[in-house]
Amino acid sequence: MTGDNFFDKVYQVVRQVPAGRVTSYGAIAHYLGTKRSARVVGYAMGAAGSAQPPVPAHRVVNSQGLLTGKFHFPTFNLMEQMLASEGVIVRDNQVQNFKAVFWDPAVELSLD
Repeated sequence: MTGDNFFDKVYQVVRQVPAGRVTSYGAIAHYLGTKRSARVVGYAMGAAGSAQPPVPAHRVVNSQGLLTGKFHFPTFNLMEQMLASEGVIVRDNQVQNFKAVFWDPAVELSLD
């Protein structure tokens, strides 16, 4: 897979995460059949700001529910604010009730 092609596949998955839910870099990598590429999914999220159609990158967190990508947003608290506006509770940079709001693409989507 080329870098851009992989990024596009990541964006296609992230665009399907419903409002009020979150997924993780690792869950996306696993779904795409590249289990060990969670870091590359993170790179894709870092570059998602200019993607069209827009990518809801605020819905992607690390495997513990931490908002590790928040530094890529225009303001320090924007990721948390966007999640809160969708009903996701964040405390100390961590999604609360993580298992309940977690969206696993391997469960929610079928491979095309």
